Amino acid sequence: MSTRFLTRRALRRGAVVAVGALVALGGAAATSVPAATAAAPPRNGIVCTTGGTEAGHPVFDLTTRTGYIDLPDGNTAFMWGFSNGFDAFQHPGPVLCVTEGDEVTVILHNTLDVATSIVFPGQEGVRADGVPSQPQVDAGSGMMTGLGQGAAPSTGTVSYTFTATHAGTFLYESGTDPETQVRMGLFGALIVRPAGHADQAYDAASSRFTASEEVMVLLSEIDPFQHAAVEQGKTFNLVNYKARYWLVNGRGYPDSIADNGASWLPSQPYGSLATVKPYDPATHPLPGLARYLSVGSEDYPFHPHGNNGLVVGRDGHPLTSETGQDLSMEKFAINIGPGQTWDVLYKWYDAEDYSPSNPVSVTVPSLANQVVGTFYSGSPYLGDTKELPPGVQTLNQCGEFYIISHNHALFQITSWGVNMTGPITYMRIEPPEPNTCA
Repeated sequence: MSTRFLTRRALRRGAVVAVGALVALGGAAATSVPAATAAAPPRNGIVCTTGGTEAGHPVFDLTTRTGYIDLPDGNTAFMWGFSNGFDAFQHPGPVLCVTEGDEVTVILHNTLDVATSIVFPGQEGVRADGVPSQPQVDAGSGMMTGLGQGAAPSTGTVSYTFTATHAGTFLYESGTDPETQVRMGLFGALIVRPAGHADQAYDAASSRFTASEEVMVLLSEIDPFQHAAVEQGKTFNLVNYKARYWLVNGRGYPDSIADNGASWLPSQPYGSLATVKPYDPATHPLPGLARYLSVGSEDYPFHPHGNNGLVVGRDGHPLTSETGQDLSMEKFAINIGPGQTWDVLYKWYDAEDYSPSNPVSVTVPSLANQVVGTFYSGSPYLGDTKELPPGVQTLNQCGEFYIISHNHALFQITSWGVNMTGPITYMRIEPPEPNTCA
């Protein structure tokens, strides 16, 4: 086991803030296009990488890097990853956002000491350096060496092109030795938005959502012994593979609910806190959208407490029949299989309209019989705050609610046995405006 991996790291919980390519022509050599200037990321929600452009088409440079991520139990894990352009290591890879109909170019720059490649499940007509991307077979042994043309070790480059023909949520990932390379971190999300409807999951108006309430839930796992073996250049017997860490957007709880770009997580840029406003048919009629993706090895039954989600698409396809019939369905648990993606609309509303003037119809226990939680405002009502017992501190800012969302395979919300870590996040319900929240 790697000495670096086993080094106990001081937990950084005091800082947690709970708020939230040249298009290949006939196999021509790939070159890079300057990336667009990145704006400051939103505190919560999806952080899109829009890449550069050439002749009006989006172009992304992805560079393989090695680095480390922090885990909730204080350990670190050696990882591989795709960086944005030629930036430093990050995990997971950049979220590539394009529009339906775009001709997309992704240029892979490989710095690893092994060959690698990228495949784009759900995309049609993918070309690598101008020719169809297809499985590679070793001429001598007849064994398949990859699912697509790859980049040679250390300095190899490949330019992939495809047309994003339909909207949806997709993965991109290594197609070379995926049982090692994907698990080491060579993966990311690809979001294709409908042309002219950036606030819809698909072309149907019924998939419209509130743009500020779009979140990504990218689920993955780590066997630390596999990662230590790769770091040390040793072989690893996949028969012995056993995940001991499970992550959401490359983080474990409580880091998962920290802001995007949290300073103490320099290589783990994506949070997963969902911030929503209460549903109101007049002032806030649209739901939010959760884009679920999984690169794990088994099903993840992920679910938010307190409400159902409306599944409107799976694996980049809307849930409609050939005749256009709406086949969307409500689900309490989203059971995401390996390699799958799900698009789920969600909202929150106060069904009973409880407030200080319409109190809950139960007796609130005395303080002696209460355990005051980290996010409690001192009041059970949205937007209401009360004094807390002496010595109690809260992360609640203005009487907002926090509803937990987590993987319901409870042994997976651990970090090598440390309970209540791993793929856990929250939905933060903002009080109706006007309120004291900035």
